[in-house]
Amino acid sequence: MRTSVDPPSLTGEDVRCLPDPVLGQRCAEVDPLAADVVALGAAMLALMSASPACVGVAAPQVGVGWRVFVIDVTGHRKARTQHGALVLANPRVVERTGEDVAREGCLSVPDLTGDVPRARGIVVAAVEVGTGRRRVVEADAFEARALQHEIDHLDGLLFLDRVRTPAGLHQRKRYA
Repeated sequence: MRTSVDPPSLTGEDVRCLPDPVLGQRCAEVDPLAADVVALGAAMLALMSASPACVGVAAPQVGVGWRVFVIDVTGHRKARTQHGALVLANPRVVERTGEDVAREGCLSVPDLTGDVPRARGIVVAAVEVGTGRRRVVEADAFEARALQHEIDHLDGLLFLDRVRTPAGLHQRKRYA
């Protein structure tokens, strides 16, 4: 598992996919003001923006074992709350409400999607990378789902770990 990004740019070729063991490891907390953490956050934002239909990337998905992720659901048709582009470190879910099951996909599991149960609403406490500002993010619907998906990555979990039955797994549809 890498502990830094060098060079500080990422492409789709840097995305780790199953069965890469880094995806199953719990990540270490970081200093959100450290230069290499800030560089990683910027590189992950660029990767997310360059990846079609991608709304988040977590550090282990690019081989780095740090508790850092980026997310932006702005403009997504299923999003109700939209906090814009977030680069967060050391997150923890402090509150969960309700539950929904919905389809999820992942850059690290390119051939499958799954029906995943998640809290409908969440409150996440984290620290902004680059500023050190403490953030409390209250999210619902799609943004809540995306936050939980990225935090799972930091805990060594994939959406596959949350699918309840084999019937809940699906081949990813490819569009020309």
